[in-house]
Amino acid sequence: MDDTHRTVRVALVGNPNVGKSTVFNYLTGMRQHTGNWPGKTVEVAQGVHRTEGHEFLITDLPGCYSLDPHSAEEEVTRDHILSGDADVVAVVCDASLLERNLILALQVTELCPRTVVILNLMDEARNRGITVDAVRLEAELGVPVVCTSARSGDGVELIPEALLRAMSADVVEGDSIKMADADVYVARAEAISGLVTDKSGGESQKRSRFDRRLDRILTGRFTGVPVMLLLLCGIMWLTVVGANYPSSLLSGFFSWAGEHIRQGLLYIALPEVIVSCLVDGVYLVCTWVVSVMLPPMAIFFPMFTLLEDLGYLPRVAFNLDRFFRGSGSCGKQALTMCMGLGCNAAGVTGCRIIDSERERRIAILTNSLIPCNGRFPGIICLSAIFFTASGLGTAAVLTLVISVSVFMTLLLSRVLSMTVLRGEASSFTLELPPYRAPQIGQTIVRSVFDRTLFVLGRAVSVAAPAGLVIWLISNVHVGDSSVLLVMTKLFDPVGRFLGMDGVILTAFILALPANEIVLPLAAMGYLSSGVLSEVSSAELGVLLHGVGWSPWTAAAVIAFSLFHWPCSTTLITVKKETGSVGMMLLAAVLPTACGVILCLLLRLLRIALCGI
Repeated sequence: MDDTHRTVRVALVGNPNVGKSTVFNYLTGMRQHTGNWPGKTVEVAQGVHRTEGHEFLITDLPGCYSLDPHSAEEEVTRDHILSGDADVVAVVCDASLLERNLILALQVTELCPRTVVILNLMDEARNRGITVDAVRLEAELGVPVVCTSARSGDGVELIPEALLRAMSADVVEGDSIKMADADVYVARAEAISGLVTDKSGGESQKRSRFDRRLDRILTGRFTGVPVMLLLLCGIMWLTVVGANYPSSLLSGFFSWAGEHIRQGLLYIALPEVIVSCLVDGVYLVCTWVVSVMLPPMAIFFPMFTLLEDLGYLPRVAFNLDRFFRGSGSCGKQALTMCMGLGCNAAGVTGCRIIDSERERRIAILTNSLIPCNGRFPGIICLSAIFFTASGLGTAAVLTLVISVSVFMTLLLSRVLSMTVLRGEASSFTLELPPYRAPQIGQTIVRSVFDRTLFVLGRAVSVAAPAGLVIWLISNVHVGDSSVLLVMTKLFDPVGRFLGMDGVILTAFILALPANEIVLPLAAMGYLSSGVLSEVSSAELGVLLHGVGWSPWTAAAVIAFSLFHWPCSTTLITVKKETGSVGMMLLAAVLPTACGVILCLLLRLLRIALCGI
């Protein structure tokens, strides 16, 4: 058949942790996009690879262990392969764990004669003293076999030629083939695994023993959780200390640029009211969000991704699995909870990895109990002003705050599993991949583009209209008072009942689009300035003490920062993922109820200890 100038549709499949996405990214570069599979809330990435005279449309399907699906993701992979929409299927295998990976490869080659097997992680296999006879493996499977080390790009250039070889294979049309019993594939995989030679002289076993020793510490019953907390505290310390200086630089730059923009707009004779609306409203809110969010995200997300590449995050899920199972939910919720530390909307989307619809809804409803990146700056600032001035002390406060949020997540998950979302806890397969040295350069680039800029862009898109609304509320008057002042007076009784005041409660309400602007809004309310006020931490401390704040007030605000309605982006994501307005409203009510209860408990404690 003549394949010249034809687009070849390629389905990329493989077990989790075999480097499938690395192969996909290397082949497609920036020529890719991600979207939901039709009829499913499952994200599938597609990209294009072009070579001489050919174009390959590559679909990166969700990872699976076999074509017998146990989740929506695995169902998407199976259905796509069986549909015949792909001209050729490429199965990515881990060369160092070939026997286990061959089960999926054998299933695919039986159903799809036009298949390519990619033996990835060859560098890791060599380091372990493992070699694979790729020529005999190709003869045994009857399909092209390519050896690659996708992390370094070795061998990836051979994949297009192998795909074309598979395309030229003669296929006899006939009745549809049904998969054999799973034991047949296991037996054949064991037989074929004889093509693997371990020349390590025990070195491979030594590495396995080293991994097991490390796992005794990182996943031990008595050491796993304490080590996890210490590591979290270290990450928070680096994030807090490392973000201060770049945040200050960005704030100064945006302030300087804002004045020049103001002068430019006035120079072209725009009315002052329009200039103030654009600069003091839209521009100021957007730049505040960028200067506050970008530096900590640029530190936190790469470190999070490094832990992911190292193989530690599955260990986190393992450590927390027994706690989540005890709460009637799923251990995979630990992973989506970790995603929520960066962005609750991303955490809600990540709940797609949970198979059970009941447990997925529990994870969605409780994800915003974990403080996202947008809530950290306010918590950090108040901790430094009222409780501890050292970076290590602030990191300890953050670790305590996150520990409280994890406890509340488990508690609320238990309550939901016993009431509106009753049911049996499901089981799941959790693979603990071998420890691998992360590729720092690629990790930084991937985390910046895939996470940092994505979350930042979404926050800015919401912050821009919010800036306009905030400016209008602050500058439109009802009688002698601005709308903002009217709101603060209206909410003052409720705010004081919760241990705060009307200004801070109004700030929380107006910060629905972006949690980052709660304290700037409060400063604007206290100063009655009509515009968001960029004040330093020291100036903010003087201001808050001047209006009567105490450590008890700060504690109440931190508690409410931790537990209140999610941002608008997260709420919209909940509606999209569940298809239910009721679930979206419940996702707003539940954390707010937790925050109200915690604030009232703090108020009762203050009365008991201080009598006020």
